[in-house]
Amino acid sequence: MTEHSILCHMNILLEDGSTAESTKATGKPARFNLGDESLSPAFEAEIRHLSVGDQHSFTLQPADTFGESNPDAIHHMDKSRFPADMEIEAGVIVSFGGPGGSEIPGMVRDVVGDSVTIDLNHPLAGQVLTFELEVVQVL
Repeated sequence: MTEHSILCHMNILLEDGSTAESTKATGKPARFNLGDESLSPAFEAEIRHLSVGDQHSFTLQPADTFGESNPDAIHHMDKSRFPADMEIEAGVIVSFGGPGGSEIPGMVRDVVGDSVTIDLNHPLAGQVLTFELEVVQVL
């Protein structure tokens, strides 16, 4: 299998049919690199044979997309560790410093008193997702 990339407009739908993400909203197609192991084998198998103009829809389990939700990635932190002027409530995304200066996004799941529950899992982890792709370009 030779390495190549495809540019696609993409909608990611949750099981209830709502849209989790859409590249059409931003006008910037997603780029998928095939053959470099950046995609799960199941995802790559779905898109490997697509050509310009193709439209393809498929549903994958969490293990083939963003993984299962990992309970070890859920942390309880004291509210005092956040800036006093920061709005801390369920659904807010907070950025944490990661290795090498990277940023790790975490979602506030719950606030009880001074305890803040932060989930560092990908927001789509543990979800069965449907991908609707429209191929714009093959590189």
